[in-house]
Amino acid sequence: MKAHTASLINAILLITLSAWGYFSSDTPSVTALIPTFFGIALLAMNKGVKNENKAIAHIAVLVTLLMVFGLIKPLMGAMERGDNAATIRVAVMLVSTLFAMVFFVRSFIEARKNRAKSE
Repeated sequence: MKAHTASLINAILLITLSAWGYFSSDTPSVTALIPTFFGIALLAMNKGVKNENKAIAHIAVLVTLLMVFGLIKPLMGAMERGDNAATIRVAVMLVSTLFAMVFFVRSFIEARKNRAKSE
């Protein structure tokens, strides 16, 4: 799988799962929509990632890395509250974000190898 595909899947999951969590909550908080905004940003950058634009790809990796760290506290909070639905939603977002990060790193390593071969 290419990095842009993994990032696209991650963006869609971030948008849908966090919006679901917000709209299904009895007491919705705007902070529940933070992954939605990050997902929209990743979605907007997807074409640049697909076209191998280095600057956009690095920004997308930074946004993805921020989401990895940003999802840990909500996961812990959902687990402490015993909210199984929220725990599953946040865990899926975290796993998909880690998945995208792995593919970004693999694509950067591959690009470096290809650059070294051509020199």
